[in-house]
Amino acid sequence: MRLDVAVDPLPGRAAAALSRVDVPWPARWDELASVVADLSVLVRGGPGARVVAQELVGVLVAAAQDRELRDREHRVALAGLVDRVLDLHAVACLAEPPDGRGLASWLLWLQTGFAEPPEVRLAPYASSLGEDGLAWYRAEAVARFERLPVIGFGETGRYDRERWALLRLMEELAEHCGDVDLQVSVLSKDLSSGWHYLQVATVLRDAGRSGEALEWVERGLVATGGRGAALRLVDLGVDECLRAGWVERAVELRRRAFLACPGVETYTRLRAAASAWGDWPAVRAEVLARVGDGVDDALRQVVAAESGGAESGGAESGAAGTRDSRA
Repeated sequence: MRLDVAVDPLPGRAAAALSRVDVPWPARWDELASVVADLSVLVRGGPGARVVAQELVGVLVAAAQDRELRDREHRVALAGLVDRVLDLHAVACLAEPPDGRGLASWLLWLQTGFAEPPEVRLAPYASSLGEDGLAWYRAEAVARFERLPVIGFGETGRYDRERWALLRLMEELAEHCGDVDLQVSVLSKDLSSGWHYLQVATVLRDAGRSGEALEWVERGLVATGGRGAALRLVDLGVDECLRAGWVERAVELRRRAFLACPGVETYTRLRAAASAWGDWPAVRAEVLARVGDGVDDALRQVVAAESGGAESGGAESGAAGTRDSRA
C-alpha cells in the first residue's frame, strides 16, 4: 500500500490529464483512475484528505461539462468517477469533520451550480452534516424550490436546468428524511395532468392521511372534469371513504363520476356503491333524470335490461301474491 502519496498534486494531475486533448482517451483515463486510487490511499490513511477530495470533485464535475468530452461519450465514465470520489469525500469527512453548514452549502452548490450536476446521496454525509447542517440544507433547498412556479393543469411545463436540479435534490432530501410533506411538495409542483393529482393522493393515502388524500382527489376531479385519470382518482377516493366508513361520501364520488362521464362503467360502479348504501333506486332515478337522453346505446341497453328485470320481478311477485291470497 502506498502511504507516501503527495496530497496537493492530485487535483492538478486530474486537471492536466483532462486538458490533454492531444492524448488518447484511454491514457488519460488511466491517469484519472490512478489519481482516484491515490486518493483512496490518502483517505484510508486518516485526516488530511477531505480538502483534496473536495477539490478533486470540483475538477471532475467541471470537466464533465466540457462539450468535447460529451461529444466523445465519456460523460458516463466520468460520472462514475465522480461518484467514487464523492464516496471517498464522505468517508474523509467522517475522519475530519467539516463545519456542517459549510458542507451543506458545498453540497447544494455542487448540485445546482452546473449544467449537468452529479447526483449526491445524503446518507453518507448525514453524520458529517449533523442536525444543524441538515436543517440548514433543508431550509435552503425548500426555499429555492418554493420559488419555482407550479405547472398548472393542461400546461406544458418548462423543465430548465434549475428546475431539474432542484427537483432531483428535493426528491433525494424527501427520501433521506422520509418526509411525506416534502414528497407532496415535490409532486405538487407539476399538476399538468390528472395523473399528477393521483400521485399526490396516493402518497398521502399510503401515509395514512386519508382526509388529505381525499382533498387531492377532489381537486383532481375538478381539474380533470371527469377525463383522463378521473376514474382512478374516484377509485382511490371511494376506497378511502369505505375504509373510513364514509359510505355516503363514496356514493357521492361515484355519482359525480357518472354525471361527468355517463357510461356503462361509471353506471355499474355507482350502482354497486349505492346498492351497498341501500339507496340505489333513488340515486338511479336522480342521475338518469339528470343525464336525460345524453347516454350512449350501450348504457341505454343496460338501463333497459335493468328496468325490464325489475318490472318482471315485480310482476312475478304480484302474481305470487295473488296465488297466495287465493289459496
